[in-house]
Amino acid sequence: MLYGFCVLVLFQLIGEAASTLLHLPLPGPVLGMLLLAVWCVWHREVDPRLAKVAHGLLGYLGLLFVPAGVGLMLLGPVLRDQGLAMLPVLVLSSVITMAVTALTMKAMLNRHRRKLRNRVLARRKGKADEL
Repeated sequence: MLYGFCVLVLFQLIGEAASTLLHLPLPGPVLGMLLLAVWCVWHREVDPRLAKVAHGLLGYLGLLFVPAGVGLMLLGPVLRDQGLAMLPVLVLSSVITMAVTALTMKAMLNRHRRKLRNRVLARRKGKADEL
């Protein structure tokens, strides 16, 4: 478990350093997560030790929403005054996010189906050539 945790922290550190040194508008932990995703794709697998730690941390993901909830409670007067103006923006951004996610998923599934179909056709062609 120590290896997996160290990998996560290392990628967060790399992301933080890159974000700071390159003056990127992206938060360091987000950049580190993207770099970790690229690393996993590059290696075509997720190290089981890393997956075990990541799965364990997912159980505590809900705790990350506690500070946001406290912040909302502290900003009660602002929400009371400007909440109605914020509501359409929140709804629209949620709808856009869901639509983009659905379109991305559809594109990925179509790509996967094409790859499978091409593999099947290649195998059939190989068998036909043998006859």
